[in-house]
Amino acid sequence: MPLSADEKRGLWYAATAGAVFTAILAWGTVPADGFLRDPESGGLLHSPFLSGIVALIFLGAVIVGVAYGIGARTIRSDGDVMRGMGKSIETLGVYTVLVFFAAQFVAYFGWTNLGLIFAVEGAELLRAADLGVIPLMLVFVVLSAVINLVMGSASAKWAIMAPVFVPMFMLLGTSPELVQVAYRIGDSCSNIVSPMMSYFALIVAFFERYDKQAGIGTVIATMLPYTVAFMIGWMVMLTAWLALGLPVGPGAPLEVAIS
Repeated sequence: MPLSADEKRGLWYAATAGAVFTAILAWGTVPADGFLRDPESGGLLHSPFLSGIVALIFLGAVIVGVAYGIGARTIRSDGDVMRGMGKSIETLGVYTVLVFFAAQFVAYFGWTNLGLIFAVEGAELLRAADLGVIPLMLVFVVLSAVINLVMGSASAKWAIMAPVFVPMFMLLGTSPELVQVAYRIGDSCSNIVSPMMSYFALIVAFFERYDKQAGIGTVIATMLPYTVAFMIGWMVMLTAWLALGLPVGPGAPLEVAIS
């Protein structure tokens, strides 16, 4: 469907407002004495620009959105802006309710230490399996994906699994870099079907905007084929990588010699 004249005008207004806002940010950050830089060191790392980045993103979105509305003649007063912002934030109502119950579930799950028990027992199972390098890495990928279903934080999982798996695999001649690659493959593939993921409630809330009957089961059922496809694809790539003996990266070999 072609854009109407009002919509085209709105896009031009939005583009102009966005360009002006970007120019102001560049004026404050590019020069060495820019007003958005650290006034003492002149750097950007601890500058007002980075400390206020969330506010700047919000301000930029508001400016561009309001400019479009004025150009498209959908915003004629401040009341129209308030109504538009209120409608956009309706999604957070569902999200807040979901997060409340999700937080209780995560808290009770952490209280039982089931995730920690699962990780340690899985490590012992792999140790006893005594497989070759390629089968061992593939099993480790699956184990990481399964643990991801019961422990959502990637850093927390790695903090628990690394002290167990890295030394174990090093004794088998496998480098820590390869272990982390296998871990990240399994962790990334099952994120979208893990109710323990911190953003899962938000995904469900957005899903319900398009399907009012949707719930946790609908999201998992929809995304499960993607999880399986991604995992199979990554595991095939990992197998080929190991078979060819390619290094993980610069200075990161597949094997490590333990003397």
